[in-house]
Amino acid sequence: MKKLLFFIPILFIFSCANDKLQQIENKKLNSLAVDYVKLGLTIGQYDGDFVDAYYGPDSLKPKTELLPHNFPKDSLLATANSIMNDLRQIAHASKIDTNRMRANWMADQLIAFSRRIRIFSGEERPFDEESIELFGVAAPVYTDDFFKSRLALLDSILPGKGNVNDRFQKLANKFIIPKDKLDPVIKAAIAEARKRTLAHYKLPAGETFTLEYVTNKPWSGYNWYKGGYKSTVQINTDLKVFIDRAIDVGSHESYPGHHVYNMLLEKNLYHDKGWVEISLYPLFSPQSLIAEGSANYGIEVAFPGNDKINFAKNVLLPLAGLDTAGAALYFKALAIKGTLNYARNEAARGLINNTMSKDKALSYLRKYCLMNDETAQKSLSFIKKYRSYVINYNYGQDLVKNYIESNGGTAGNAAKRWELFGKLLSQEVEPVNLVKK
Repeated sequence: MKKLLFFIPILFIFSCANDKLQQIENKKLNSLAVDYVKLGLTIGQYDGDFVDAYYGPDSLKPKTELLPHNFPKDSLLATANSIMNDLRQIAHASKIDTNRMRANWMADQLIAFSRRIRIFSGEERPFDEESIELFGVAAPVYTDDFFKSRLALLDSILPGKGNVNDRFQKLANKFIIPKDKLDPVIKAAIAEARKRTLAHYKLPAGETFTLEYVTNKPWSGYNWYKGGYKSTVQINTDLKVFIDRAIDVGSHESYPGHHVYNMLLEKNLYHDKGWVEISLYPLFSPQSLIAEGSANYGIEVAFPGNDKINFAKNVLLPLAGLDTAGAALYFKALAIKGTLNYARNEAARGLINNTMSKDKALSYLRKYCLMNDETAQKSLSFIKKYRSYVINYNYGQDLVKNYIESNGGTAGNAAKRWELFGKLLSQEVEPVNLVKK
């Protein structure tokens, strides 16, 4: 008993010292986080694609309008490097896990800041080097033989004979949502995804989104997060919208995808912890690997197994006025087609590395991604604008999927899957920690 009483004051002193250390580190991190946000917003004044979302204080926004042709590349790079060095010092010396992770997360983001500054200045690097600096990882390379084996599998299940792409398009064209039915079908898909998400997560009060239909965009859907638990979800109607895309875009952009991801970060890190850095979402950064990967995997989380096809057959296809005949085969073909998605990476890799011409890239997308002409052209426009960003959709999805399922979130354990998925959406995650060692 005397020994226990002796140790109590020692433990109390140790606890106080630890709390004081954390307070000092937090103060330094909070100051550097302010510098981080200010830098990102300044870059965004010149590079209109850099800032995807910002919901922090107006006081951190640049005070003056700057002219795009006076891009201060060197001073921006110097600032990014200075903040990054200070963060690395904290990460190296910190004995507090959360402080170390927070410092490393911001430092990794700043590597991406620097690479994007250079890209905006016209200084390019090979595809894999660029993606490592921007998103923290390099996607695996897939050969033509892999894609040909997938096409052979599709060839074996599609009706008719001849070109696989032509036969797939013939099947897919049966499930194009009529334009006058698009709004109710999309809203029904989002409502179902929201209901399934609310069964597992308590979302912030007052959360909401507005839905808009737009044209002349290089993407099929986009979530513009406004802060305050509000989003604007835009659906691009340049291209035909197939029935499966209603579920995919709805889940990806809203529940449990981007809308939920941004809300959980805002609530759990910005409001609850006061981490100001999270109020800035820089599009070209490792954060996007987590955002896009989780949004794509979130479709499977919300609609596991046969839920997707059953919901399409029972609700969406009748709502769209479409026949359900052939739907099971269509969704089976889509599952195989999904494994061909890495071909878009190879087209982007070839274009950025100057080993593939535009015409060859278009042919590659048609042949291996099974895109029709208009979709291939749109995909090329996306690659031109967003470059190595394409890896976030497929490799990001695979990393998130493998991480969650290897930690117990398998298809047979839905509760654990939703739990792990929610934790992933609520933290500052370094992509390297998702890669199997």
